[in-house]
Amino acid sequence: MKLVAGNSNRPLAEAIAAYLETPLTKSVVRRFADMEIFVEIQENVRGEDVFVIQSTAFPANDHLMELLILIDALRRASARRVTAVVPYFGYARQDRKPGPRTPISAKLVANLITRAGADRVLTLDLHAGQIQGFFDIPVDNLFAAPVMIRDIKERFELNNIMVVSPDVGGVVRARGLAKRIGASLAIVDKRRERPGESEVMNVIGDVDGMRCILVDDIVDSGGTLCNAAAALKEKGAVEVMGYITHGVLSGGAVARITASDISTLVITDSILPTEAVRVAHNVRLLSIAPLIGEAIGRTAREESVSSLFY
Repeated sequence: MKLVAGNSNRPLAEAIAAYLETPLTKSVVRRFADMEIFVEIQENVRGEDVFVIQSTAFPANDHLMELLILIDALRRASARRVTAVVPYFGYARQDRKPGPRTPISAKLVANLITRAGADRVLTLDLHAGQIQGFFDIPVDNLFAAPVMIRDIKERFELNNIMVVSPDVGGVVRARGLAKRIGASLAIVDKRRERPGESEVMNVIGDVDGMRCILVDDIVDSGGTLCNAAAALKEKGAVEVMGYITHGVLSGGAVARITASDISTLVITDSILPTEAVRVAHNVRLLSIAPLIGEAIGRTAREESVSSLFY
């Protein structure tokens, strides 16, 4: 087994390598003067089972191209099998046509990864589960919920915890987590007037006197989360926390969350945290390196990965 890392999240790749007690394969991923990407694998990978660790987060296009070129380099170096380990799958929110003459970019990215030469994909909390069907190769979609549940149980008394979905689309995810910790479920009904902006309309469920945990897969601008927290506070919630898998946190999202009613936002390290995230007083990181490392190890040994979901 060989582990190869792109530039998107070196600390996560190093943590996965440490968990597996396998050093990262020596490689070079650099830019020419015109920002073309150059890749060189500096170890023999002929006949090896290779895992390329690369999130396609900001800058998404650069990191996607790094991933594709790394896969191509490994394929041409006669690797036996190449697995794209993509903790955060960029373009996942473009999984359907929201209007006429618009692309389904998630499908396009799936085609690119497949045609580049990947044999399988390992990812975490896809925005929509049906994206697995965009690939014609095996896809293992891991869930961060077990890591979050462990953290919640270690830190909180569960008798006054309520799990909240910040929108109707995330109800299945929130219900699953609520069931696992034996908590009640509430839903924030939201109407989005234009892209990137949201307006909270109503809270479905009695949150008075409860400590609420907002659960979602992606936090980007933070508008939905902050509006949901404000609505829950208005309805009598004593505390509002957030447990989100992918902390995209673009633009002024961190400042918005720092100034909001959210006491603590917990995100995973699927995306390399910015300096603003690292210094924010109410943002905390959970490591998913053991989860991904275990999945990689089981894949290499041809063992079950689905048992990690429970």
